[in-house]
Amino acid sequence: MKLFFAAASPYVRKVLVVARERGLDERITLVPAAASPVARNPEVVAHNPSGKIPTLLLDDGTALYDSRVIAEYLDAIDGPRLFPAAGAARWSALCLQSLADEMTGAALLMRYETVLRPEQLRWAEWTEGQKAKVLSSVAQLEETWLEALTGEITIGSIAAGCALGYLDFRFPTIGWRTGRDRLAAWYETFAVRPSMQATAPTA
Repeated sequence: MKLFFAAASPYVRKVLVVARERGLDERITLVPAAASPVARNPEVVAHNPSGKIPTLLLDDGTALYDSRVIAEYLDAIDGPRLFPAAGAARWSALCLQSLADEMTGAALLMRYETVLRPEQLRWAEWTEGQKAKVLSSVAQLEETWLEALTGEITIGSIAAGCALGYLDFRFPTIGWRTGRDRLAAWYETFAVRPSMQATAPTA
């Protein structure tokens, strides 16, 4: 399998963590692929019309995207583990993944607004709106999701760990740990997992 990736992408990281947790990382060839909202990568577009990463090419040439689909595909190889099969546990894991992915998406929009958009066109209120989404999501992780986070590892806890790691990477001054000691303690434990250490983002 081939994975179009960028080392700084939190969505790519989520897929790579899943691959390592499932022992599949050696079956995936990483293909560097720069991608941005204003400069799509033609090599990726040939397989994924959005041009977004991660995009996974299977051995038969089939393309899978986005990170949620790729992660579930990898988890289904030799039997699902990180995606609960059914019932309340499944919906909990999927909802937690969605919360984390939306938080990640808001953080990426902040990044695009403050780095990619020309300074004279930047919209401060837009950035603050995305920041508010990030912080309210972090608050809900602390207030509602700690039991799910501290239980058996799932796609939800992986997505949350990658989202918080992205905040540390791109927005170290955002202060997500302030007043959230339990969440911070969970993250410090989760962040030292070999799969997280091996996939730490780089610029």
